[in-house]
Amino acid sequence: MRLSALQRFFLGALLWLPLAFFLWFAFAAALAWPVIALARPLLLHGWPTLFTSIVQGADLLDSQGHVLAHPMYLMQIGSGVLVDVAPAGAPARFGFVEPVVNPMVYGYALPLFLGLVLATPLTWRRRLAQVALGAVLICCAQAFGVVAESLKSVCLDAGPAGIEAAQRAGVSLEAIALCYQFGYLILPALLPAALWIVLNRSFIETLARPAGMEPAGAVGVETPHSGVR
Repeated sequence: MRLSALQRFFLGALLWLPLAFFLWFAFAAALAWPVIALARPLLLHGWPTLFTSIVQGADLLDSQGHVLAHPMYLMQIGSGVLVDVAPAGAPARFGFVEPVVNPMVYGYALPLFLGLVLATPLTWRRRLAQVALGAVLICCAQAFGVVAESLKSVCLDAGPAGIEAAQRAGVSLEAIALCYQFGYLILPALLPAALWIVLNRSFIETLARPAGMEPAGAVGVETPHSGVR
């Protein structure tokens, strides 16, 4: 039984997506590096009173404070926000807020986009070009999410001290919350689908036609009648 173009695409996506997610997680530290490299100057130079250091890699601790691991895909933040870390009723003990951000939370758009592109019948040259463009745009979107979460962690999650520090730095708390929600909930899910649609309109048009009606000369799309390889 001959599969339609839509069926071939769904089957290809089903086969490629698990591999794409596996590679994404296997190379998490390397993929997090450009994201952190983009976020670091934005945070340190944009809000120097809030952020003092940005380092790739952070310790994972158990309930007793013992180091369990030091994943390099995490981002450790040093801030200038001083808070009382002592339990309620205990003498005051001050320390700087040092949250950890996971850039991978904002990066699942990359394996999604990679799986869609690999399942699309394209020449390898066009496929590589799409993957390269998508990786750059998704990296920028990840950096946006990381910056927004960093501001949220230092300004909102730190309580009154963080809010006061944000006001001194001239940062809008409403803008932080809005950017965080957009970067966390909307951008990672919307970007890969929107980018794939924009880059593969000719292939999508073939999916909308009845079976056997695919045009023979669709540019950049390999169909059974195109002869493009």
